[in-house]
Amino acid sequence: MSDTEDLSTRHIRSFVLRQGRVSVAQQRAIDTLLPRSGIPYAAHPFDLDVAFRRTAPKILEIGFGMGDSTATIAQANPDTDYLALEVHTPGVGNLLKLIESENLENIRIMQHDAVEVLRDMIADASLDGVHIFFPDPWHKARHNKRRLIQSPFIAQLVKKIKVGGYIHVATDWQDYAEQVLRVFDAEALLENTATDYAPRPSYRPLTKFEKRGLNLGHGVWDLVFRRKK
Repeated sequence: MSDTEDLSTRHIRSFVLRQGRVSVAQQRAIDTLLPRSGIPYAAHPFDLDVAFRRTAPKILEIGFGMGDSTATIAQANPDTDYLALEVHTPGVGNLLKLIESENLENIRIMQHDAVEVLRDMIADASLDGVHIFFPDPWHKARHNKRRLIQSPFIAQLVKKIKVGGYIHVATDWQDYAEQVLRVFDAEALLENTATDYAPRPSYRPLTKFEKRGLNLGHGVWDLVFRRKK
């Protein structure tokens, strides 16, 4: 960091870039498919309808992991477009493979920090919904400040959602669910669609990891809030 860098432009990262091993197939997908299905980060707004080449509902997914749920949701909802954000290269490669194998035309991928994408690229009132499924819980108390769901981030995110649009968070950490509920309840532009936690919406598929946890008696909490006027 230079002595002249403006610290006000920096923010705490909600992720650690643990890239892991990128398979040959994932790298091939990145090399050949990302130019077609990817959107490069740029520090200026862009038009989602232009990016998807049509006018349709737009859902932002933040942190799609390996992309299996993203692909399943997109396949089941071909009339909706999904802008999927993920920083980890193996997941990007895997979702690109799924896009190709399932011939999915309604997913675009951005491999970049969600905070910067929201700040610089997404227009206000342009999203019909936001999915944040199983964000990193940063379960050690001293690391809680790195959790994505914090009041300043949600204040920025809610501006990007249309009136009547929704934000859906799912987590298998109870204390994170409680934190999300507090943050959402405190945001004046959001209203809960349930009393505290919502039943899992039918569009969110159960992952293998989640099924295993439920079989072991672990809890999963869904929170679905809507944007008010």
